[in-house]
Amino acid sequence: RKGFCKGLCCHHAFPERRPAGGLHLLRLCPPARRLWEQWPAPHPQLHQDPRPLPDPEDHNAPPALSVRRHFPRKARYPSYLAPEVIAQGWSHPSDPSHREPPRRSGPKVDVWSLGVLLFELCAGRRLLQSFDTSERLKFILSLGCVDDIVTVVAEEHGCLEVIKELPENVLSLLRKCLTFLPSGRPTPADLLKDPVFQEVSIHYTPFRKPVGLFSSSLRCAHLELPDDISKLCQDDKEDYLAERAIDEVYYLWCLAGGDLEKELTNKGIIQSKPPVCTLPNFILEDGESFGRGRDRSFLLDDTTVTLSLSQLKTRLTDVAGEAYYPLLEDEQSSLPHSNSSNELPAAVTLPLIIRERDTEYQLLRIVLFDRILQAYPYKKNLVWKEARVDIPPLLRGLAWATLLGIEGDIQAKYDSIDKDTPIPTDRQIEVDIPRCHQYDELLSSPQGHVKFRRVLKAWVVSHPDLVYWQGLDSLCAPFLYLNFNNEALAYACMSAFIPKYLYNFFLKDNSHVIQEYLTVFSQLIGFHDPELSNHLNEIGFIPDLYAIPWFLTMFTHVFPLHKIFHLWDTLLLGNSSFPFCIGVAILQQLRDRLLANGFNECILLFSDLPEIDIERCVRESINLFCWTPKSATYRQHAQPVKNMTEPNGFGKAPSYTTTDYQDSPKTDLSREPLKLSELKAEVSPRISAEDLIDLCELTAATHFKTPTKKPRSGKPKVIAVDIRSSEDFNRGHISGSISVPYHTAFGPEGELVPGPATATLQSFRGRVIVVISHAMTRASVFAANLVRLNYPRVCILDGGINKLRATGLLTVPSPQI
Repeated sequence: RKGFCKGLCCHHAFPERRPAGGLHLLRLCPPARRLWEQWPAPHPQLHQDPRPLPDPEDHNAPPALSVRRHFPRKARYPSYLAPEVIAQGWSHPSDPSHREPPRRSGPKVDVWSLGVLLFELCAGRRLLQSFDTSERLKFILSLGCVDDIVTVVAEEHGCLEVIKELPENVLSLLRKCLTFLPSGRPTPADLLKDPVFQEVSIHYTPFRKPVGLFSSSLRCAHLELPDDISKLCQDDKEDYLAERAIDEVYYLWCLAGGDLEKELTNKGIIQSKPPVCTLPNFILEDGESFGRGRDRSFLLDDTTVTLSLSQLKTRLTDVAGEAYYPLLEDEQSSLPHSNSSNELPAAVTLPLIIRERDTEYQLLRIVLFDRILQAYPYKKNLVWKEARVDIPPLLRGLAWATLLGIEGDIQAKYDSIDKDTPIPTDRQIEVDIPRCHQYDELLSSPQGHVKFRRVLKAWVVSHPDLVYWQGLDSLCAPFLYLNFNNEALAYACMSAFIPKYLYNFFLKDNSHVIQEYLTVFSQLIGFHDPELSNHLNEIGFIPDLYAIPWFLTMFTHVFPLHKIFHLWDTLLLGNSSFPFCIGVAILQQLRDRLLANGFNECILLFSDLPEIDIERCVRESINLFCWTPKSATYRQHAQPVKNMTEPNGFGKAPSYTTTDYQDSPKTDLSREPLKLSELKAEVSPRISAEDLIDLCELTAATHFKTPTKKPRSGKPKVIAVDIRSSEDFNRGHISGSISVPYHTAFGPEGELVPGPATATLQSFRGRVIVVISHAMTRASVFAANLVRLNYPRVCILDGGINKLRATGLLTVPSPQI
């Protein structure tokens, strides 16, 4: 046949399908061989078309413009397949030997399909209809051996004269589209600049890519106000809801009682079949089935169903027009609300799960957050302020990104990462993904697995100093779920979250980091709940046995996604020490059962964690966080202070609740790092002299850069216990401290010896107790004895009394005359 290269280079190119699957290419012509060897990876931004391609036997179906699925079991319209798609081979979705997902098409593949479609329109006939499937594929591959593809195809179909009569600019367009090698084929953007479209393009507004929230482009608009601004608000019947985005309206429609599945069922689009009718007629040994009825949910249906908004509009009747345009500069009210509705301010005090289902309340929060997010990063502080109230579920993904400080062109950075080259971690990722939150339909879908794989692989490739640990997939799940259609944002959030809360947790040897983290957590258990800490230590139930999955996955391994969302809404507002408080709050919910059981029962309890009230957990963790001195959670291996951007491109995000202790400027009063062995030997945490001065509301000398506060009335929240001898105490001590000498404090049974000082100490039970000494060993033993006696909130002054000598805060008692 004319057009085939000499020697029949495509002979045997497509033999029968082997048991292992795939097509084996043999003896290809040089252009086809170069295509096979040099064809690059598909464009990463395209998404698979969820609509199935029509069967080739259906001649009434419209031709497919692009092939969005990898060469299916039956060749779907092979006449429109680009050569590089054919060269990729044939894989069966049930073939276990193909673990990698099928490659997707790219823009230049669509250009080839467009060229074939334009050729058919110009020639007035369908291409290759008289050929069988194998002959069609051979003919397309053979076009790499010819110089003028358009002429060869026209000769093959007997329409050369018709094609020659076409205008020169149309012929030029066809030749550009039907370029064999994709490297020489134009992109769709290049085609729009072709002269053939000049007369048409002037009648259409050029397409402009919408500016995203996270990009390097400026976000600005040209606004024109009328001469009389008062006319803007004259129409009381204006449909403000129509100005909102379609996703917002649909979300509110669902909250107001809308049921999409019910609507589609009523229209006959969703039809249920008896299970027996869905069985295939027969199945081969390799799992390939025949005679199975096609599921209508996977077929294209162009039926349009109009959803009524009457119920939603009725629900939003009391919302005035001002609520749709909140004034961001108004600092008086934290929430915009309708003047005609007195129930909205009270809705803020309702439980979070009820607020998230309140249509009217969610409308106000969505409108407010949408305005704030559009002004990001200029309104960053306002995002933090409103996030402390709650975050609307519809905008939670963007809100989290702003709390993590995501900025810049995240899409370009994500696209620059090689996510296709095989790496050793691929096997472990493939094993973990099918086990991660697979109760969720979105994450368990085939497309969800593909996105999971790409985001995780992008993180592994872009962090060569770190390794993939089991649990990283659980960390990725919340970000991928919230940004399912924006992989770049999911990757950016994950890359900013891990350094803040899990710094160096994914090192190849992370034992020193994990051990320090668990030791600090164990000290905080004793700090907030000494009775529970004593019991767990007595039975040997240490945090190493249950808390590693908690912190390595930030609780995503133990809680379902809907609970993680509420938990992380608060976690992202805190600093890197806030997870400690969440862990203690979880233990306190299980406190009664833990105190009543032994080691084996506790192991069984945590193997299947009971139901945890997340709202109570969040509330208690905030209270624990407020009672914990900053320096009590100091970790030597925490994220260091970095003013510049992180190597991954995402800087360290600020914390609204409080900054990390290591972010504060270091002074002579700061806490010193300890060896891990010394840290494990102490039951109570240490605090810095800066925290002691702040808690005691002392005023240091002006030349010292220490926190100072004005004294306020009321009982202080801390008491300093000086365990030095009476003589040393009288030479100088902290104002307001009590003297409890170490040698005479405890009796032979370990009880406190009664006395005026111990009575004062007993009266301060429940407040922060700071043990001060000149010898750290004695202070550690004294604090451990208090914890053994179930005294809560006991800590040790790091460096002892010597840290305070140069501050001028030590006082000497007046001599008695």
